[in-house]
Amino acid sequence: MKRKNIEDVPEEEVTIEGVKKTRIQWIWTKADGAPNFAMRRFIMEPGGEIPLHNHPWEHEIYVLSGEGEVYTDKERIIAQPGDALFVPPDEPHGYVNTGDEPFIFLCMIPKPERG
Repeated sequence: MKRKNIEDVPEEEVTIEGVKKTRIQWIWTKADGAPNFAMRRFIMEPGGEIPLHNHPWEHEIYVLSGEGEVYTDKERIIAQPGDALFVPPDEPHGYVNTGDEPFIFLCMIPKPERG
């Protein structure tokens, strides 16, 4: 078993085109011995955004704090603390912080992109 404190995980700016005011922490990856999934924590400041995009892998999302709009090309929902979301592979999706405080969520993906 391994343990980390979130304060010890570096925050990095998300530099993908169109992303605004968003940082990521790669909590668990292949480099940590996690062969199948990566756990990531996103911190999206007020006015932050990750525009519509898609990937060939699923996302499992759990909202920790703040409020944000999570949207696809077909629907838009407001996500709040305690909400859990599933984004299927290849489904276009995006996020916007609609609140006055950071929108913070965990996002787990298979086959870590990193590590």
